[in-house]
Amino acid sequence: MITKEERDVEKGYSKADFVAKLRRLADSIENGERFDIQIAGERIYVPVRAAFTIEHERSDDEEEIEFQIKWHHE
Repeated sequence: MITKEERDVEKGYSKADFVAKLRRLADSIENGERFDIQIAGERIYVPVRAAFTIEHERSDDEEEIEFQIKWHHE
């Protein structure tokens, strides 16, 4: 098995780019297809077996919603 370097990247997108990526993701999920995306120069391949969650966080001055996609390497 190939070991990948640990990574924690957050990348901002314009509203139009974000919407386009969400649409591609939704289409992939509905069609039972792998989702491919490039984030900060690295191509990521999300397998069909991935799990999807939505997380909400709140602090005194900020709120955050994260759409999460998780999977284990085989």
